This record gives sequence, C-alpha cells and structure tokens, in this order.
Amino acid sequence: MDILHVSAECYPIAKIGGLADVVGALPKYQKKLNTTSNVVMPFYNNRFTQENNFEIVYENKLEMGKELFSFKVLKLSNNSLEFDLFCIDIPEFLYTGYVYSANDTERFLAFQIAVLDWLLSFEKKPDIIHVHDHHTGLIPFMITQSYKYESLKNIPTVFTIHNAQYQGWFSHKKVYLIPEFNFAKVGLLDWSSNINPLAAAIKCAWRVTTVSPSYMEELKQDANGLEDLLKHESEKCVGILNGIDWNVWNPKTDNYLISNYDSNNPVEGKKSNKEWLCQEFNLDKDKPLFAFIGRLVGEKGSDLFPEIFKRALAENDISILLLGSGNKETETQLNKLQEEKNYNSFIGYDERLSHIIYAGADFLLMPSRVEPCGLNQMYSLRYGTTPIVNTIGGLKDTVIDIDDDGFGICHNGVTIEKVTAAITKSNLFYKNQEEYLQNSKKIMLIDHSWNNSAQEYINLYKSLKK
Repeated sequence: MDILHVSAECYPIAKIGGLADVVGALPKYQKKLNTTSNVVMPFYNNRFTQENNFEIVYENKLEMGKELFSFKVLKLSNNSLEFDLFCIDIPEFLYTGYVYSANDTERFLAFQIAVLDWLLSFEKKPDIIHVHDHHTGLIPFMITQSYKYESLKNIPTVFTIHNAQYQGWFSHKKVYLIPEFNFAKVGLLDWSSNINPLAAAIKCAWRVTTVSPSYMEELKQDANGLEDLLKHESEKCVGILNGIDWNVWNPKTDNYLISNYDSNNPVEGKKSNKEWLCQEFNLDKDKPLFAFIGRLVGEKGSDLFPEIFKRALAENDISILLLGSGNKETETQLNKLQEEKNYNSFIGYDERLSHIIYAGADFLLMPSRVEPCGLNQMYSLRYGTTPIVNTIGGLKDTVIDIDDDGFGICHNGVTIEKVTAAITKSNLFYKNQEEYLQNSKKIMLIDHSWNNSAQEYINLYKSLKK
C-alpha cells in the first residue's frame, strides 16, 4: 500500500506545533507495517532546507486564477527521516522563513494545486492520500470536483483534524483561484457564507479522523461552528489517538539530556537534569519543580498563569519553570513575575531545553481548555514526569487521576482555583517520596508509541480499498 501524507508541517523540517510531530513520526511507523508512506510539504527557507541537499524530481507551471507560477518538486537526497520527503518549491509563495502568514489562502492553495498537478504525472498513483488540517483541506474537494483532476477521483482521501479552531476561511470572491469545477457544487466549499477548507474536507474526504477519540466527541458539541456538520458526517468520522516517536523521545538515548536514564533507575538521571535546570534558572533543586512547555495562548490556559503561579508559590514550597511564547501581554506578565522567588521563564522555544525540562521536572502542567490530543503529557510520562491535566480531549484519554488508581493529577475545568488546587494536590503527592518515585517508574513503561495508532490507520486505509 502506497500512502502520501500532505501537510504544512513535518518535524524536523518545520514545526509550529503537534501537527509536525505527527507527520514526522506516523510515516516511519507505517513503513514498519509493510507500507510505503511518504510526505509532501512546502519548501521553506529555513535551517533544515539550507543544511540538507535536495534533488529536483519534477518541474511544471501551475495555474491559479489567470496567473501561472513555476514550481518544482524537490526530494530530500538522504534517508535520514526513514521515509521519502518531497517539498513543493514555489518561490513566490512558499520559499519563506516562516510557515504561516497573512496571505496563507494563496500560499497553501498554490501548494495544494502543485501537489495534485504533480500527482497527475504519476504512472502509479498513491493508494491513499492522507491530508492534514485546513492547509490541505481543499485537496479532497479538488480531487472529486475539479475537471482537471478527474483521473484522481477514485483515490481514497483521509482528512485528519489536528485542531478544528483553525479552519482557513476565505471569501467566495477568491473562488476563481480554485481549478475549474461544476459551479453547482460550490456548496461543498461553503460554510457560514465563506469558503471553509476544513468544512470542505469534512464533506468531501472519504474518512475524517481526529487525533483522539474524546476530541471527536467534543467536536460534535464545540467545533467553532462546525458542530452540526460533524454530527451529519459522523458515520465517516473516527478518533485515533496520536502516538509519540519512541526513538526520538527516549530518556535512555536522548542526546539533549544532561544525563540519560531508564525506568529501572530514573532517580539519578532525573536528578542530574533537574540540578542543571535549577542552576541555569536560579531555582532551588530541593523543591519540587513544576513546569509548563507550550504556546502561551488561551487554548492552553496560559492567560491564567500569572495569577495561578503567584498563588501556587504563596501556598506551596515549590519551584516553577515555564518555556513558551505567544500572547505578548501574557509574556510581559510572566517576565515581570520573575521578581518572585522560585519562579523563572524562558520566553521563546528551545528544543534541547524542552527535552531537559521533560526529564528534570517533577510535574508538567497542562491546564488546556482545548487539547485535541496533546503530546506533551505523553513525553512527560515517557520521561517519568507526572502530568497535571484538565480532563478534556486527548488528555482525558491518556491520563488517569491517582485517586482513581491512576498515575496523574486531573482537574475538571480551567480556573485559577482548580489549577492551583491541582498543584497543591501534586505537592502533597510529591512529599510521599516512595509513592512518587514508584509512580515515576511506572509511568515510564506506559506505551504511547505510534505502534498501535499506525496500525489503526492502516486498518482504516484498507477498509477504503475493499
């Protein structure tokens, strides 16, 4: 079986969030299941593309509206990713140092058209086209409706929603940019009087998946306006829990860490990483270390952090370390909070630092209001760090509270009081060191690798080929 993943992000080439981690790992695990699974994405002007060699495998011109644009399909020359990586190079739109921008309608529409134009040249077409999020959401529509792509219409498409809050809306005034189709079918593009790529993909893809079972059910109640559509299309919708790359996220072999360790004896390894963090950020190594890693946006509950951290530090003898960026007002408040003892933050993103935090922290905070799947809690479990989560989406599917014979700390809802109470509960749990350390060993053995999820996707693909 030949699978082609189409995505705006893929780790380690370009990463903004969890989408990149999924697309960078799933194909590797699918290849272990006797499939050919490859990725096509935009060619960005970034460190990865500058430091690696690519070969041209296809050249043509694409038509968007009445304009023609030259494009190339480039293939990564080495096999370092364990799958074939193809990049669409359209200098006018995609050769940038950023992934997302204000003109993404044109940028990602050009990308999608180029992908389909390239597929027309294939002697052997892919068995499955798997598209990810709204940046690729018009592909199922164009395959089934645009006259140009009639020869592709029998290829099954799978569309995965990684985050339904972002839908790629744009005005019907730009419909002329889409390759010609029977205008009587324009309703397939529409939702709430706009062209909505996410809605179009839900309508036109053969199957729709989300990145956790609970998130699929939640979307039927709250999907930023698409609730009724998802209920209507529910028969073709399924939630498949994301996994993590078991090789990249392995405390025994992780080259980023100060000291490596495994589940047999995590104490000394975690201690070394914690001591490095505390020295680097002027924190007390003898206090339990609570950490947050992620985007500072409302979805993550980060707007409440300044007050939560003040209260938690006042009520508990703990340290807090934050790694993230996003809302500028929140960044300013968190920087000002550095005046408090036992708190520090790194505003920005640093891949190495994130790994050391997963290893060195005692608890990881994830008070998300929206969390389609969440990967950070899986990373923290893998590194023996107890997650503190809101019971929503994938967090609900992956973390069980210690009071329910589980291994994490759960709170139901995101308020200053509830999150602070969860921190206090965690601090009390930490004081029973024997129980805490046993839990730390236990959670490192929970298998959240892609093995099971990759097989679920393969089973889904096979069901479409019968």
